Amino acid sequence: MDLQLNGKTALVFGAGGGLGGAIARSLAAEGVSVVVADIHEESATATAEAISGAGGKAIPLVWDIGDLSLIGQKLDAIKAAFGPVDILVNNTGGPPPTPAAGQSPDDWSKYFDLMVRSVIAVTDAVLPGMRERKWGRIITSTSSGVVAPIANLGISNSLRLALVGWSKTLAREVGRDGITANIVLPGRIATGRIVFLDKQKAKRENRPVAEVTAESTGSIPVGRYGDPKEYGDTVSFLASPRASYITGSVIRVDGGLINSI
Repeated sequence: MDLQLNGKTALVFGAGGGLGGAIARSLAAEGVSVVVADIHEESATATAEAISGAGGKAIPLVWDIGDLSLIGQKLDAIKAAFGPVDILVNNTGGPPPTPAAGQSPDDWSKYFDLMVRSVIAVTDAVLPGMRERKWGRIITSTSSGVVAPIANLGISNSLRLALVGWSKTLAREVGRDGITANIVLPGRIATGRIVFLDKQKAKRENRPVAEVTAESTGSIPVGRYGDPKEYGDTVSFLASPRASYITGSVIRVDGGLINSI
């Protein structure tokens, strides 16, 4: 299926990591020029080189999304390289595991700025151009914790849920401008973060990591962790003109894991 994305420009945050990298590679395979944004230069470069090596178009861009003073400068660099941003993929890192209670106000503020305020600020910066061109995609990757809160991820569950309300509200405001806004949430996808969380749980419960992983995959109806490519391909579809009637939605890529309707 031709997703009709050839020639579009995408800005993908966290594209040096597992999910962000998979999204970047999938979009590039559809002919999108991809800006591989990540706070880690080595990771961003590795993803961009992998895309270029496969025949795609990509540039790495070191970007600390929490520094709002960089937004104008970075968007100017993107415009000079590939043109204005047509597809924005908001994908930020998560905070460390914590209970909801007992976290300091400073920690709440720190992660709000990193995970919520930054996403809104970058989106607000690219929206005027999208509105002028009457086309755009705002896709925000969150977590299954926004539907079924995950134990010991109190800050993550809370702040990512704020993005769901924001995205739904935004979708209603920009729909007539040819712009869609959707949330994509991963279940348990085989990335470094899932390995980290499994190790943390094993340490907490004094159990072998393999036992924790087997228990985790055993609770998923399809019986395995997701492939990052499956997540990336879902985002590519949502970014395409073929998904132009899907907006204000929360799309689960979870292998049937989440029990709620």
